[in-house]
Amino acid sequence: MMMRRALFAASLIANSVAACAPTTSEPQVPQATCGLASDLIGTFIDVPDGEFTKGADAVYREEFPTETRTVSAFRLQVHEVTNGQFNAFIESTGYVTDAEKSIADGRLGAGSALFTHPDLERQSGGVWTLDASATWRTPQGGGSDLTGRDLDPVIHVSQRDAAAYAEWAGGRLPSEAEWEYAASLGLPNPADQASGAHDGDTVRANTWQGVFPLLDDGRDGFTGPAPVGCFEPDRIGLHDMIGNVWEWTDTPFGDGTATIKGGSFLCADNFCRRYRPAARQPQEVDFSTNHIGFRIVRDIETDSGPDPGPD
Repeated sequence: MMMRRALFAASLIANSVAACAPTTSEPQVPQATCGLASDLIGTFIDVPDGEFTKGADAVYREEFPTETRTVSAFRLQVHEVTNGQFNAFIESTGYVTDAEKSIADGRLGAGSALFTHPDLERQSGGVWTLDASATWRTPQGGGSDLTGRDLDPVIHVSQRDAAAYAEWAGGRLPSEAEWEYAASLGLPNPADQASGAHDGDTVRANTWQGVFPLLDDGRDGFTGPAPVGCFEPDRIGLHDMIGNVWEWTDTPFGDGTATIKGGSFLCADNFCRRYRPAARQPQEVDFSTNHIGFRIVRDIETDSGPDPGPD
């Protein structure tokens, strides 16, 4: 129930500050025509074995302790799993996601968590809701679909959904240490944990520009998830490790929760400064939202399985 409670608390906070919202209209940000070329979808890079500092330059309490960790080599998909990839999995297996099951069963709290951006004309901040029509097929709730979104990261998937896809694709979810190690290797400026998101005026990832939850000016070109690969790859060739959507790992955080990494399009300088490799948060393993996705790894000695790229 952690995320369920948190999203309603976030809604209350947003509404409580609405009276202070700017009165100008939110800028209309065109959706950029971008994304990885089709021949790069489903590709992996080899991440060499090595040593890194886990929890480097920790900001939040849960990021401690800082310690040296060793990681064995592995292969990591260069981008977050896309709607197109996930759809191939669904068509092949008939899998039904946790959010879809909850809706079909008519359960209390059915659906998935959906963040709605600020409506500045009405002077209201962004809000979280539990939407009984939000699934991976309808990412913005009822009336939405996947038209033109094949390259968007799949969202509204639980950890169980992500793990099921990973197994079908011949891989697995990364451990927290693997994920953080790879993200650390990719930092443009290894001395600055936030450099994966921005460096001065240079925007390197899809995060929130402005004051959360009142105004996202969309200087990065997006006020929601971006198609994978719209931002330059990091130093080892990975796209969107920082920002865009949080990513599931297979590492438990606490009872009934797993660790998510990387931050999302909702992380701002004034709130959720988790656009850093060391950042970590818990998420209920059976819950989903529109700002959490995943990517997969393959063990180098057993690299096999269906090609998770497009048909």
